[in-house]
Amino acid sequence: MTSALWPARLHHLRRDSPQPERLARFYAELLDDSIERLDDCWLVRGRGRALIIGSGAAGGAPYFALQMQDASQLRSYAAELDARGVQRGPSPTPLFGEGAFAVADPDGRRLVFGLARETTCADGLPGRLQHFVCASAQLPELMDFYRHRIGMIESDRVLEGADDPSACFLRSDPEHHSFAAFRAPASRPDHHCYETNGWMDIRDWADRMGRLGIKLWWGPGRHGPGNNLFFMIEDPDGYKVEFSAELELMPKEMPYRTWPHEERTLNLWGSAWMRS
Repeated sequence: MTSALWPARLHHLRRDSPQPERLARFYAELLDDSIERLDDCWLVRGRGRALIIGSGAAGGAPYFALQMQDASQLRSYAAELDARGVQRGPSPTPLFGEGAFAVADPDGRRLVFGLARETTCADGLPGRLQHFVCASAQLPELMDFYRHRIGMIESDRVLEGADDPSACFLRSDPEHHSFAAFRAPASRPDHHCYETNGWMDIRDWADRMGRLGIKLWWGPGRHGPGNNLFFMIEDPDGYKVEFSAELELMPKEMPYRTWPHEERTLNLWGSAWMRS
């Protein structure tokens, strides 16, 4: 399916916490980014990355926001969603300007589409906000929504047995995935990822974790789907954060591939975090 969504790139997301100021200060220190108070939330912003952090349940991520190329693409995509009968609502983010809108996925999470009011900062270690991942108790419905309603392109599918999907990776530009979902007993946010420029950046970020006294939770390793190098940490609410390098690029017309539901699929180098 050809969609006006292509290309769109993850620009920012919102994280919730019972202690939003504590979480915002954690991310500002973690990423060496600026922090500022907005009306009812906090903004942490740095080199190609931005997080809005507000009050809510621990580990929450009520929306993520995709940046379009220009106003013409945004209008075309809005018309495409209207033609498909996808209900559009107001944008919840203060970082996008006029014309931005949101839609809700089957798990109730909102996707926001728009144009940024201003760019992110240029300082700090390279780590562009690149993808968001959730876990879902209704993975088939979520896959159908993101593929056929939103217009993302499937890159890889993880199968248990012959045809039972346990994970799905989807892209909205040539990078392997801007969104992914894993099957799990309950729907919840899973993690978000910062894409670096190469293996040496992974080293530098891991050294920074060491200086800050933050333990690596998983990795370093290499994913099968996406073929990227990675490690993960946990924030104070137990939510996972990934640092990645060398994520695979895929042409728009390239069909999705299948992988078996096993540890080696999620980490070619060793043990894996199995959601189900």
